Amino acid sequence: MNEAITHLKVPVEREERGVCLGPDGSVAHVTRVLRMINGRWKLPILFRLLAEPSMRASQFMRDIPDISQKMLTQHLRELENDGLVARRDFGEQPPRVEYGLTNAGRGLMPVLTSAREFSRQYPETSD
Repeated sequence: MNEAITHLKVPVEREERGVCLGPDGSVAHVTRVLRMINGRWKLPILFRLLAEPSMRASQFMRDIPDISQKMLTQHLRELENDGLVARRDFGEQPPRVEYGLTNAGRGLMPVLTSAREFSRQYPETSD
């Protein structure tokens, strides 16, 4: 059988095909990251937190047009569960809660800005 050997082009030191495609391989790791940022509002939330280190829900609602309170809450919870965003509750009345990027979230941002630059460099074509 003539199998494609694209796994050999993956720049990971000595990663064999079975490992590359396995549960701890390159494909699994990239898939996990894509799942973490999948959602209509997750990228806008992350990029807003890159620009503004700490934000309240009301600021997101003003800054991200068309997002509903329900979707904002849902995506913030998912980003928090994935370890990309931290929620800080001040325990005050009326309630005051702020969100910020975690170390993992800050570590992901160079990847996302690289993806943005890739898109700028290689615009859509009608191939």
